[in-house]
Amino acid sequence: MLYYISTILHQYNIPGMGVFEYLTFRTAAAFITSLIITIIFGKYVIQFLQKKQMGEIVRDLGLEGQMQKKGTPTMGGVLILGAIVIPTLLFAKLTNVYILLLLFTTVWFGCVGFADDYLKKMKGNKDGLAGKWKIVAQVILGLCVGLTLYLSSDVVIVKNTAARNIRETQQNEHYTDDSVEQSRIQRFGEKSTKTTIPFLKNNEFDYKWFVSFMGDRAQMFAWIVFVIAVIFITTAVSNGVNLTDGLDGLAAGTTAIVGVVLGVLAYLSGNIFYADYLNIMYIPHSGEMVVFAGAFIGATLGFLWYNSYPAQVFMGDTGSLALGGIIAVFAILIRKELLLPILCGIFFMESLSVIMQVSWFKHTKKKYGEGRRIFLMTPFHHHFQKKGMPESRIVARFWIIALLLGACALITLKLR
Repeated sequence: MLYYISTILHQYNIPGMGVFEYLTFRTAAAFITSLIITIIFGKYVIQFLQKKQMGEIVRDLGLEGQMQKKGTPTMGGVLILGAIVIPTLLFAKLTNVYILLLLFTTVWFGCVGFADDYLKKMKGNKDGLAGKWKIVAQVILGLCVGLTLYLSSDVVIVKNTAARNIRETQQNEHYTDDSVEQSRIQRFGEKSTKTTIPFLKNNEFDYKWFVSFMGDRAQMFAWIVFVIAVIFITTAVSNGVNLTDGLDGLAAGTTAIVGVVLGVLAYLSGNIFYADYLNIMYIPHSGEMVVFAGAFIGATLGFLWYNSYPAQVFMGDTGSLALGGIIAVFAILIRKELLLPILCGIFFMESLSVIMQVSWFKHTKKKYGEGRRIFLMTPFHHHFQKKGMPESRIVARFWIIALLLGACALITLKLR
């Protein structure tokens, strides 16, 4: 919104309005605004949630400090969502298809998480939103994202082998910025289901490979495979973040680190010079997603002001499902979803620990008549609590692991 206002004012030579043309300025502005929103309005959101008696219901599982969390306001995710959406509306280009998809994802998953929390806290339904409705919501999101990427003329990729040709075109022909972008799309852009696969020199993988046996119809059916992948990835990551949200500051801090890496990847993918240098596919217009990433990082870090140990508020499913969905869709839009097992290793580890625990318990119960466990308790962070490790130390160490995984994800750009 402010971007368009500044563009009009810049035409009248109003000093300082031209700064809104710079992506770095708008990203920094979105980050600062988001941070301020969470810090200033956080206490009012907490007071409101306390007044509505939206306190956490805690079962005694024998974990140190667990019962002290009883009654702590939850559904604080509404604060995160507001701190993401408002700065994005203010500073991003709202005609950008990637921004619109991210905003839709934020609101959509936020509503699903809110419905789940509302049923649990206000209606006394301990199971919350029925699983079938969550699946329906995830399928709808996958369809919306997949169909938009398929149908929108603004969504194209430029293979890394064509990047140098684009740069030569830019140097040899004197275009304005807008005409340069249109020329790139018209000459080199293509609709594709390709994505980036880490560690390989020719690091492009096409979902069409799964249906290559279909001949001429393979490209059309490749989009069906792509939509299925979107549904699976968003479900897996959103549930992973949801499981990780079990200790004060753990999910918020980890997602902030992931957001930084995704922002860097979006900036590199949306910049023709860096895409050429790194030999990665160039995605026109995707650089605008860095503004959203700035708001995302600011919101999650600002939430830590109240969510760090001892937490004054929890994000609930309203926040965790939305944050997971955003991370998944963001990675898909910049064609880096195959990096998620590395980048989101914490979430993957938390989900895997639950799957392993349940599977092994059922297997041993069937075989020996008594269920056995691999971990003392799952998700994985509770295993360390059971071993007597302080909560704050567990969170700090998980953050350090997340930083290490983020660095590894960035290194894959050169390590092939």
